[in-house]
Amino acid sequence: MTEPIVELRNVTKIYTSRRGIASEDVQAVKNLDLDIHPGEFFTLLGPSGCGKTTTLRLIAGFEIPTSGEVFIQGRLVSKIPPYKRPVNTVFQNYALFPHLNVLDNVAFGLAIKRIPREQRQKLAHEALELVQLAQMGDRKPSQLSGGQQQRVALARALVNKPAVLLLDEPLGALDLKLRKAMQIELKQLQERVGITFVYVTHDQEEALTMSDRIAVMKDGLIQQLGEPITLYEKPANRFVADFIGESNLIRSKVESVSDGIITLRVGEERVNASAGDSRPTSEQEVFIAVRPEKILLVPDEESTAKYLTGVVTQVIYIGTDTRYLVNLFSGEPITVRVQNRSGRALDQFKRGDQVKILWNPDDARTLLI
Repeated sequence: MTEPIVELRNVTKIYTSRRGIASEDVQAVKNLDLDIHPGEFFTLLGPSGCGKTTTLRLIAGFEIPTSGEVFIQGRLVSKIPPYKRPVNTVFQNYALFPHLNVLDNVAFGLAIKRIPREQRQKLAHEALELVQLAQMGDRKPSQLSGGQQQRVALARALVNKPAVLLLDEPLGALDLKLRKAMQIELKQLQERVGITFVYVTHDQEEALTMSDRIAVMKDGLIQQLGEPITLYEKPANRFVADFIGESNLIRSKVESVSDGIITLRVGEERVNASAGDSRPTSEQEVFIAVRPEKILLVPDEESTAKYLTGVVTQVIYIGTDTRYLVNLFSGEPITVRVQNRSGRALDQFKRGDQVKILWNPDDARTLLI
């Protein structure tokens, strides 16, 4: 197995905030162990204050661990300054120099290293070709769009050929349509250059679109680490299920467990769900986590095996699909998403209709409360 290119070993970062004569310690990162592999697109994902940016800054060298060790390419770098680490960082605000043209912005780091002018301009031009801005070298940053400025910042970081490129929410300032386009471009760029990208974002869809692996963080801890499909289809806990995409979390009680399938009671009704990695006991309260698109709605008069019953309270047409808000008879609201495809009546259910809610047991997860 390939050795990790970035390793964090039992890393903790504590900030001390002072209010008058009193002080308070805040643990931004707690006993973090993490391996990042060469050539992968690795994402740190989580809400504000979860520790993802602090983790990136610990790798970059902008922060020093309170305890623990950081390794890059097998070398201990915990107390080595940023400019001596084989990394470069791209920030959300790009930090381009307004008085320099695009080519000189990209070549700036090479000039600091005293690379001869002819050579650094050649390398800078190659970096601009990589980000499809070869014809923009003479322009000033103010003459570029937001997406073009972001590409210049990427080229400036890549021209130094870092072992690891760190990206701190670099698409956050772009509008939605451009951000989605740049997500694809960024992933394609990473695959072309083969450099390890470590990416920080709070945007779940962005993480799912680009990443080889994702670490979901909360309160300075990794809640789950894995490939996008694993995090989405098999969330480890309630936080991950609720944070990654959209999920219905339905309170229930365990009735029986057999061959990895749990029979659960929701009010007076019974449904099945996958046990996953949980091992609940009889009568234990748990959550059923099921994605809105995994649910099937059928008219109440149709006979089925195990199901929940509810009433449609709202119908929302949003182009690609229709969302139904349903109140279960147990009192809980859920969301059902049905794709709008040819041959299906878009007004199949109306507000006030009584419906049955079905799913494949493998599409529902049982999560401990």
